[in-house]
Amino acid sequence: MTESNQEKANPAPRRFTFIDEFRGLIGVMMALGHANYYFNSAWLSLDPIDPFFDNTPQFLLRYMGYLCAPGFLMMNGAMVHYVFWRRLRNGQDLGSIIWGFVQRGFFLVAVQIVWVNASWSGFQRLRLDHMGIIGTIGLSMVLLVFMTRWAWQWRAAVAGLLFVVHPFLLKIPYDYDGPAHYWMQLFVDAGDFTKYPLIPWFALATVGSVMAHFWFDVWTDADRRARNSIAIGLALIAGAYGIRLGGGFGNIFPWDTFFSYSFFLVQKYPPSLAHQLWLSGTVILLVGCFSWIDVRIGILRPLARVGRVPLFFYCVHIPLLAIFARRLGFWYHESAVLGSLLGWVGLLAAMTPLVIWFGRVKRRNRSWLIRMI
Repeated sequence: MTESNQEKANPAPRRFTFIDEFRGLIGVMMALGHANYYFNSAWLSLDPIDPFFDNTPQFLLRYMGYLCAPGFLMMNGAMVHYVFWRRLRNGQDLGSIIWGFVQRGFFLVAVQIVWVNASWSGFQRLRLDHMGIIGTIGLSMVLLVFMTRWAWQWRAAVAGLLFVVHPFLLKIPYDYDGPAHYWMQLFVDAGDFTKYPLIPWFALATVGSVMAHFWFDVWTDADRRARNSIAIGLALIAGAYGIRLGGGFGNIFPWDTFFSYSFFLVQKYPPSLAHQLWLSGTVILLVGCFSWIDVRIGILRPLARVGRVPLFFYCVHIPLLAIFARRLGFWYHESAVLGSLLGWVGLLAAMTPLVIWFGRVKRRNRSWLIRMI
C-alpha cells in the first residue's frame, strides 16, 4: 500500500504558509484558554471533565479552546505525511526517516513528562506520572510514521474505525484507583493520568495525514483546496449534528435544549464521536479557508510566526502564566472574562519577541536539540 506515482513525481518542497498560520491561530487560542485557566475564578468550581456555564461569555471563552487539541493533532498528522514524503523523494534512507520521527515522538513524550507537567505549577513540583497532549502527539507521531506509506483510503478507514470503536471501548469496566487505570486512560478513557487517551486522538492525527494527501499533493490550487475542504468540513459537521440530535450512540453527555450550551459543549475528555466529527470538520473547513485567504491577502501572516515554532510557544507560555499568577499570586483565580482577556493580551505581548527570537534561532541553528524543539 503505497502513495501514487503522481505524489512521488511532485516533491513540492516549499513551505505551506497557511498551515503555519492555522497552527498559529490555534496556538493563540490555546494561550487564551490557558490565561482563562489561571485568571478566571470560574475554575475554582469548574470540573473540566464535565464543564457547565450559566452565561454566554464564560461559555464562549471555554468553548473556543475545543478547537486547539484537534487542531494540533491533525496538523501534526498532516506534517508527518508531508515531511516523510519530502525526505523520501529527496533520497533520504527510509530507515533514517522513520528513526527521525521516532526520536521526535519520544522527545515530545519526555518534554511532556519532565517539562510540561512541572510547568503548570510554575515548577513547584515534578510530576512524572502524568501524560498530556504533547505526549499524546508524540506517541501518535511514532504510530503514524509506520502508516504514512499506506494509501490514503486505508488511513481513512483506520481513522473511521477508531472513531466508531472508541465509544464501545469506553464501556469496559475497570478499577479507577487500581493499576489498570494507567492503561485504560493511556488508550481509551480520560482521568487523572491523562485527559488525552491515545486511540481517539491518534484517530484525529490520522485524519490530518489523510487530508495532507489532498492539501499538498492533489488540490494544487488554493481555490480547489478551499472549496473541497469546506465541503468535507461541512459534511463532517452535519454528521456530528445528526449524532448529537439522535442523543444516543456517540454521545457521552446528553443535552437538554437544541442550540443550548449543553448541545454545543460536546464531551472532550474523553472525546465523544460527536466531538470527533464536529471538531475535525471545523479544522478541515478552516484550513481550506486559510489556504484561500493566504494567497490573496497577508492578514494572517503574523500568526505564522507562532505556527513555525508551536512547541516553543507551548513550553514557554504555560510557565510564564504559572509563575506570574500562581507563584507570584497576581490575580490567580480572582478575575472573570475581562481579566482572562487582559491576561491573554499581556501574555501575547511577552511571547511575541520570544517567538520572533526563537524563529531566527531555529533557522540558523541546526543542532539536534533546536531541531527537536
